[in-house]
Amino acid sequence: MSGWSLRDRAFLITGGARGIGAATAHALHARGARLALVDLDEAALEETATALQAQAITADVTDLEAMQEATERAVAGLGGLDVVWANAGIATFGPIAMTDPEAFARTVEVNLLGAFRTVRPALAHVQARRGYIAFTASAATFSHAPGMGAYAATKAGVEALANALRTEVAPSGVDVGTIHPIWIDTDMVREADATATAFRRMRESLPGPLRTTHAVSKAVNAIVRGFERRSRRVFVPEWVRVLHWTRAAIHTPLAERQVVRDVPEVLATFEREAREKGPDEVAWSERTRDVLRGG
Repeated sequence: MSGWSLRDRAFLITGGARGIGAATAHALHARGARLALVDLDEAALEETATALQAQAITADVTDLEAMQEATERAVAGLGGLDVVWANAGIATFGPIAMTDPEAFARTVEVNLLGAFRTVRPALAHVQARRGYIAFTASAATFSHAPGMGAYAATKAGVEALANALRTEVAPSGVDVGTIHPIWIDTDMVREADATATAFRRMRESLPGPLRTTHAVSKAVNAIVRGFERRSRRVFVPEWVRVLHWTRAAIHTPLAERQVVRDVPEVLATFEREAREKGPDEVAWSERTRDVLRGG
């Protein structure tokens, strides 16, 4: 479908306080959409929601009861739901052998189970409007870099969840899409680059296009266009589509050769930083740590 007007559409967006979620919310508001924003970062959420005359709902996507309540509040405030966007996510960095099991589990809880707990309570409401469901996945759905095992696993899972759901809701007139950005110039990426040498070294080991950072505006434009088209997949930038098409070839020994060459240095750097700063300081960005701890 093309040309689906966003004016007066009711959106429930998780991870709406900062980054891509907040920037896209501004663009949706400019097109006349009505918004309910969900986030754990209460201060940032209130600031964004106030600017957009949106509902601000503080909730944890890992808590099904909280998300059921958030959905009920959004439906009551907006008069229904046309779109639910499971956008909330976190990134943890670390080799599997050195990753804190609790950090790995938390990444799964937020990124994968959180996506399910966002969409499940909203499903009947979106079906009633023959609306649209979106999941934020990642270019990491297709390309799995060293140190990004937990993140890549959850984003591949999000894509699989969306693919299954798409076939289930198609008879009711609902479309489902996944969003696949590569590195975007958000607080999370900037902080990781600035404070985690191992993370930065991992990015430097990737082939040129796979390590480039792109402006938030590029992601916003693509995502809004994806909503208007009710797209099956949104790629940021568009060439990420090639990774989707060629995913089977990306992890052959030949294709991985450059990355594998730099892995010993990445592992050694992570181990050194973990000893010096503590594993938590290396695994999470500062902002993610603050939100997870309620700071």
